[in-house]
Order: sequence, then structure tokens, then C-alpha cells
Amino acid sequence: MDLRYDVVVIGGGHAGTEAAAASARLGCRTLLVTPDLGRVGQMSCNPAIGGVAKGVVAREVDALGGVMGQSTDATRIHFRMLNRSKGPAVWGPRAQCDRARYPVAVRRVLDGIAGLDLLQEMISALIVEGGRAVGVVGRGGVTIHARAVVVTAGTFLRGRIHVGGEPGVEAGRAGEAASVELAHSLEGRLEVRRFKTGTPPRVDGRTVDFARVERQDGDPEEYRFAGYVREAIPEQRPCWITWTGDELKGVVERNLKRSALYGGEISGRGPRYCPSIEDKIVRFPDTRRHQVFLEPEGLDTTELYVNGLSTSLPSDVQADFLRTIPGLEEARITRLGYAIEYDYFPPHQLQHTLETRAVPGLYLAGQVNGTTGYEEAAGQGIMAGINAALAVQEREPLVLRRDQAYLGVLIDDLVTRGVDEPYRLFTSRAEFRLLLRQDNAARRLGPVARTLGLLTPGQGDALEDRLTRHDRVMAWFRSATVKPSDAAAVTLAAGSGVPTEPVRAAELVRRPGVDAAALARAAGAPFDPAEESEALAAVEVELRYEGYVRRERERAERLQEQEAFALGAELPYAGFLSLRKEAREKLLRIRPSTLGQAGRIPGVSPSDLHNIILEVRRLRREPAAPTDYVV
Repeated sequence: MDLRYDVVVIGGGHAGTEAAAASARLGCRTLLVTPDLGRVGQMSCNPAIGGVAKGVVAREVDALGGVMGQSTDATRIHFRMLNRSKGPAVWGPRAQCDRARYPVAVRRVLDGIAGLDLLQEMISALIVEGGRAVGVVGRGGVTIHARAVVVTAGTFLRGRIHVGGEPGVEAGRAGEAASVELAHSLEGRLEVRRFKTGTPPRVDGRTVDFARVERQDGDPEEYRFAGYVREAIPEQRPCWITWTGDELKGVVERNLKRSALYGGEISGRGPRYCPSIEDKIVRFPDTRRHQVFLEPEGLDTTELYVNGLSTSLPSDVQADFLRTIPGLEEARITRLGYAIEYDYFPPHQLQHTLETRAVPGLYLAGQVNGTTGYEEAAGQGIMAGINAALAVQEREPLVLRRDQAYLGVLIDDLVTRGVDEPYRLFTSRAEFRLLLRQDNAARRLGPVARTLGLLTPGQGDALEDRLTRHDRVMAWFRSATVKPSDAAAVTLAAGSGVPTEPVRAAELVRRPGVDAAALARAAGAPFDPAEESEALAAVEVELRYEGYVRRERERAERLQEQEAFALGAELPYAGFLSLRKEAREKLLRIRPSTLGQAGRIPGVSPSDLHNIILEVRRLRREPAAPTDYVV
């Protein structure tokens, strides 16, 4: 077989499916290649989408026309809005999905995209001509020529699974072969390192004593991740909470040497924010107990995911420590937990488009860039697919700013700061998080997607309807005057005084606790609050935090002054002796494209930024300007 495409995507996980879908939607003939088409969109670890910061990313991917939001809505069996007791800037929608149905939903979306083909094959080599990626070769002999190649191999590149202290077995995921030949093909062209991650055991829910665990029901609201397509929400299921104790701690401590991690079989560094139970016991020796969540795997199975007990301990030890947990004393393991070690490529080798610097035409996305999580992978995937297609079409790339999207924060962090442990996105990483809320993702990125051509006509109409309804609701709150008699019940319910004279609805909503929907209903707004719940939620946040939002926008505008100062890719930083040695070394390694990016490199100080401006102006033979300062 000798195939020709505009873009070829390697890997069918969350990054690969988004990359392939985005490329095809932009009009490029696209091929998605994966070893098992039955596992496209597979949820390898926890069957959940979203969470703090991650939920915003999932909504941003959807706003760009992605696959994840629609597939989540179609298969979600438990939903909660995390951090609801805190400010809206850190709210995180999270959905537990049906593990078996999620890949089916993903495949249904992919099969409906024109110009996208799928092929089951293990890719063994990258084809490079004239220093540029021009295709790939499959293990079965198929050659695929392409103008851009996107690699989203997840944990498959030289993946090795470990259960206990014995030498591991080559695998990209339980029951699936590792990608060794492709790893060797890429190794000579890119810097390679190793990371590890893990997964917990699963248990048969019929063997759990639910009288000894705490039931956790989902939120009653009909929240949706997808803003353009309305899927039917399946039947909802509860989760349960239990705890580890001193007895489990003792079991783990006695068997640490039998762990692959602590027995010396694993050298790669694991995720700090999703540690194994061994890591928890070693790193937090004074902690008496650790929370464990029992989460349903799906509607058609009794299997439960034991969230919080990721491990590489042997099977007998896993069985022993489960017996120490309330409710799991008689639990039967259906799948063992395991650790997996794999290759990744330090992301300082990437441009902000996710194209590699060393091999033009080669894009990387997902865990191969040193990240964790389905959402981070999907976000990189959709951006890599978009930029690969735009490059093929000789159009301007799409690079999102840090004040524009969490996707911008994610990619800028990877490219500018690199990683020394598996990267996970948090709200604390975003300096403009009040601008980057989950409720306004479509408003921020929908117009971008529509302009690029990422949305179908139906999705474009849905976006226009969504924005129009939001504007209509906001206009009413800014213009409507509410009589004291109409406002009384709403303000009193919020613990606020009754206004003595008519007042703007917007002013009333700014009072703590005043519910926008209740106020609209009481004041006879010309729209049905029940039908405008999403718009009302966004308007309430925007009005209540208007002053803070304005200040964040002003800070973002000041940042753009630095971002507008371009730095050439070949600047001779080694000769900029006005810079400190550490700054010169970091700048040579990262090669920032703008002064703003340079300022986010650890080890580059404000004085270094000032001197960069002077050095660049000297090279360009430009006079110093009054604006030569650092914001």
C-alpha cells in the first residue's frame, strides 16, 4: 500500500482523535492510524473528563469544534461541579463517563467527519526527506506520504508495564503492544527522556459492602460540556467514598521493596499530583489516612474504579491492602493496578504550534510532550491538528495567548518552561483565570473556530444563537430598572436589604447571594429564566466580578506590549554579554519568539529583559525608544 494524505495522525487516543478531527474539518485529507480501531478514544485510566482547570480545557476543546465535549455528554453517568464553594474562576465541571460507551461515542463523531479516514496499523518509522517529515511507514509495509505528521503516541513509545518488582513487560497499555520501532526512529532526531504513570486496581461492585462507605450523588443540574450539539444524558449513578488507614500503611511499608518504583525497576519520574499509594505512604508518613473514591465504570457493568490507589505492587499485596479498607474487606479484584514507564520528548523542542524545531512538518501532542490527563492531551491534539492543517494550507498558524485560553497557558508552559515531572494543569498556573472561566469558553474561542472554518454550519448557527442569547440577557440586566417591591423577596432571601428606590438589575446582582434567575423572574424579564440558565450563570459572574475582570483585562493588555516585541529565531544570545550567564543559557535552549515568552523562562530576570531589548535594537540598528521598559 502506498497512500497519500495532507496530514497523518499517529495514535487514536484523546490527542490523536482531536488532531485528526480538527485537520479534517479544516479541509485537509487526513488519516488517523492506530494499532486497534476498536480502542479509538479509549479511557486508559480513570473514566472521567474534567475537574479543576481540566474542565475548562474540555470546554475550550469543545468551543473549537472538538470531539471530547459531545462524547462526554453522551456517556456521562455522574456529574459534579468542583470548587463550587469558591469563586467562579476556579469552578471545575467533572463528569464520570461510561468507559465502554465513550469510545463508541468518539468513533461515531469521527465517522461523521468528511475527509477523515482511519487505518489500523502499527507505525514503525518516520520518513524524513531534506530534513522535513514527509510521511510514515507501517509495520505491515504500508507507506503513507503526508505533508504533515502528528505523533500522539501516549504511553506507547517503548512503554513497559510493571506489576511488582520483577522486570516489566513491553506494552503501551494493558493488553496492547508497545511502539518500539517508532520510538527508535524518533530517538535519533529528538531528545528523549522517560516518565512513568500508573493506574489502580478495579473491583467487582457486587463484593463491596456499601453500608461501610459514604454515598456521593452527582449534582442534579443538567450541565453540558458540549455547546453546539445536544446529546441525551444517560442514567446517572452515584460514587462512594472510603479511606485508607494505619493497617494499609503497614501493608505497603512492609512490601515497598516489592514495588517496581521502590524496588529499582522504574527510573522515570512519576506525576506529583497523582501519586501512587506507595508514594503517598513514603512522602506523607504522618498522614493517618488517604481518601479513596469508588467510581462506576459504566451502566452495563458492576466494575468499580478504585480512585486513589494507583500502584505497582504485586497482586498479592494489592489484595492484602484492599482488605484493610472499610467496605472493601471482601472485594474481589477484576483488574490489577500497574505502573507504566514510557518515552517522552522534553517540550522545549517545540514551537508554540507544537511543530518540532528539529524536524519541520512533525508535530507532537499529548503525553509524548510530558503531560498527564485526557484533557491536556485533547487540548494539545486539537491545537496540533489545527496548526498542521493550517501549515499544509499555507495559512497563518493559531497560537492562543495566556489571557485567551487555558490551552494557551498549557502550551506556553510546556514550550517555555519545559517539564521535569509529568505536567498537570491547575488554575494556579493561569494568571488570568478570572477571564478563562468554564462558562465563557464558547464566547472566547467560538468566534476563532468559526473564522478558521472549524465549525459546521449547524455548529456555527448554535454558536450565534448562544452569543445572541447571552447578549440579550446581559442587555436586560444593564438596562432594566427593578422596583423595590419586585426585588424584596430576592434580596431578603440573599440576606440583603430591600432597596428603597428603583435600581438597575445589574446593581442588584452585584450584591452577594442575589440570584440572577430569581431576580429576572421576579422583575418580569422578557425571557424565560429556565431556558436561559446558562446565559444567566455567565451574566451573574460577569456582573458580580466586573471590576476584577476589568483589571485582569488591563493587565493582559500590558502583557501584549511584551508579546508584540518579536525576537528572531537565530538571535546570538551567547554574544549578549549584558545578560547573565544563566539567562544566556536558557535563552539559547528555549529560543523564545517574543519578549513576553522570554520573561516567562525561569532564570530570565526583568533586567535581562531590558538588556535583551537594547541588544536587539543594537543588532537591528534601531535607536532606543521611550518604551524600552519591562512591564
